[in-house]
Amino acid sequence: MGNQVEKLTHLSYKEVPTADPTGVDRDDGPRIGVSYIFSNDDEDVEPQPPPQGPDGGGGGLPDGGDGLTLPSPQPYDPRLHEVECSVFYRDECIYQKSFAPGSAALSTYTPENLLNKCRPGDLVEFVSQAQYPHWAVYVGNFQVVHLHRLEVSNSFLTDASQGRRGRVVNDLYRYKPLSPSAVVRNALAHVGAKERELSWRNSESFAAWCRYGKREFKIGGELRIGKQPYRLQIQLSEQRSHTLEFQSLEDLIMEKRRNDQIGRAAVLQELATHLHPAEPDVGDSDAARTTPPPGRPPAPAREEGDREAVVH
Repeated sequence: MGNQVEKLTHLSYKEVPTADPTGVDRDDGPRIGVSYIFSNDDEDVEPQPPPQGPDGGGGGLPDGGDGLTLPSPQPYDPRLHEVECSVFYRDECIYQKSFAPGSAALSTYTPENLLNKCRPGDLVEFVSQAQYPHWAVYVGNFQVVHLHRLEVSNSFLTDASQGRRGRVVNDLYRYKPLSPSAVVRNALAHVGAKERELSWRNSESFAAWCRYGKREFKIGGELRIGKQPYRLQIQLSEQRSHTLEFQSLEDLIMEKRRNDQIGRAAVLQELATHLHPAEPDVGDSDAARTTPPPGRPPAPAREEGDREAVVH
């Protein structure tokens, strides 16, 4: 149709086409949409575990060592490691992760305690610092169905967690859910599917499809034509946010998951560098205070990397 296809890498926010940084949707011309092509499922990346002490619980040297003692790992706090954000389809909010007082997103549990809160058909998310969040569908009898390492598997919840804390996330997406029995049937019907048989790029897309049944969660479930209808609004502070636009929910989910994997501090630093390259100074940790520059963002740069993007 006359569209020019160009391969770009996507390593940081300075390379991502964005909407107006203030969050105002201005119809001053076409914007560039990005679709991602990944060689592997995002959860195939091996996590980098924190340093372990001799008892497996903390970082440090054995008693009597001559070196410095490493600090003990801190309890997982979603406000420190995750990104508060909302997703819009045109003007409708279809997803929201809020860390307001009393929010369910703030409460995470050990796998054993999480079992007491799960009901068949629930969506479960396992979280840990510097790892992609892992989603699963609870199907009863202490078991979940989840997409992991390019295969849909039926596992015990405690095994699927791999020691990570978890929470029930039925309320993040605002679509109308299917009945619990239909959610369980959807999940169990795909156990054993792998590689080329898969219609989802990651565990979140698979689990969400099982619960809501919407084709938008599948690979190629939407045509990427015209103006980008999806917006990812990243909350920088109580008063400020930054908006990215996408042509499909599939692509937006990949970006949202990347944000949680690299962590809130890294996302804010990337945005600060992109929105106002002259600030902050080296060593300035207050990335969220950077003022967005007026006008359109700079064009995406080309670099070598592990990820590719196709511009439509």
